[in-house]
Amino acid sequence: MLISSLRTTIFCGCRSAGKGFQYSTRSPLRKWLLKRGQGTVTVEGGTASTPASATVPNAATNRIVGRWLLGCSGLVVGAIVLGGVTRLTESGLSMVDWHLVREMKPPQSQAEWEAEFSKYQQFPEFKILNHNMTLPEFKFIFYMEWGHRMWGRLVGLAYILPTIYFWKKGYFTRSMKGKMLGLCGFVFFQGLLGWYMVKSGLEEKPESHDIPRVSQYRLSAHLGSALLLYCASLWTGLTLLLPAHKMVETKKVMHLRRFAKGTGGLVFLTALSGAFVAGLDAGLVYNSFPKMADKWIPDDLLAFSPTLKNFFENPTTVQFDHRILGITSLTAITGLYLFSRRMMLPRRAKIAISLLAAMAYTQVALGIGTLLLYVPTPLAATHQSGSVALLSLAIWVLAELRRMPK
Repeated sequence: MLISSLRTTIFCGCRSAGKGFQYSTRSPLRKWLLKRGQGTVTVEGGTASTPASATVPNAATNRIVGRWLLGCSGLVVGAIVLGGVTRLTESGLSMVDWHLVREMKPPQSQAEWEAEFSKYQQFPEFKILNHNMTLPEFKFIFYMEWGHRMWGRLVGLAYILPTIYFWKKGYFTRSMKGKMLGLCGFVFFQGLLGWYMVKSGLEEKPESHDIPRVSQYRLSAHLGSALLLYCASLWTGLTLLLPAHKMVETKKVMHLRRFAKGTGGLVFLTALSGAFVAGLDAGLVYNSFPKMADKWIPDDLLAFSPTLKNFFENPTTVQFDHRILGITSLTAITGLYLFSRRMMLPRRAKIAISLLAAMAYTQVALGIGTLLLYVPTPLAATHQSGSVALLSLAIWVLAELRRMPK
């Protein structure tokens, strides 16, 4: 009897202890531990595990990196615009040396300015075009080019220094590390390409009677590489910040995506052709629209031999090509807009396509105005900036229409 009573007492005590333990897991202490565990550990079914929010990279770090890349792409836009103004004001050949660090400090004293001006006087642009230039006039074009070069160095620092910091903090995935190495390397290449372009305008050309200017091939390469850097930075930043839409992969959606890619490529090609127009001052010939000197096809369209040379060195052909590409881009964007209106798309995608169409018509109007008014600097600079804005909207459209990652 005594043993039976003892057995019953032990059994009841164990049940009471079990209930007490269950109650203790719901106590304020447990709630506090669970709340604190969001930053340390998570208790699930009696086991401890590291939460997803503690891993790096995560959604928060992706937002930081995405915003940084958008800021970098904005700095690249500034460099492109400033470079266009430098070209329009014929300031690009004022600095005849290239030093990565030494030239960061402009001339300070009168003697230093005179020495710099004396070096400039030894090159073709002064001898042929600016032989009556005064020192104050030289200071203006010097500061234009100096500002462009210093902005380029700012762009380099904005890419390289944060890349080192984010890399050490573990903000990059393996694929992102490769992208950032590519972008930083491209920034360095862009600087070397800029100096390679300037050198072409400083060379003596006894056989040429034209005004000194940089090679249109090198100018287009310099602009094209800047646009590629910008597009890559903008695309990467947008894909980190904007979640992909869940769209049903219908044939219409796939056709729209291909249409948008082709249109984006056409916009890029049109912007690149503008570099040949700028390099040859092709905007100063045939200042009429839509015809060229009362003709749809000018007589000197294929005046150079061999024929292929006309597309890159004949100002008439270069302007004609730029007109055709601009009109074709406008037509393609209009078609993209009309095709998208017949589909059920996310709101952001519709806004992006609508803005792309509006900017396309604005850009064509700016181009025609620049041509008819004989390329005034403010309007020409606005037209060049408009090409970057149009390209930006095309990249945004592609980011909105991209596939969901698997």
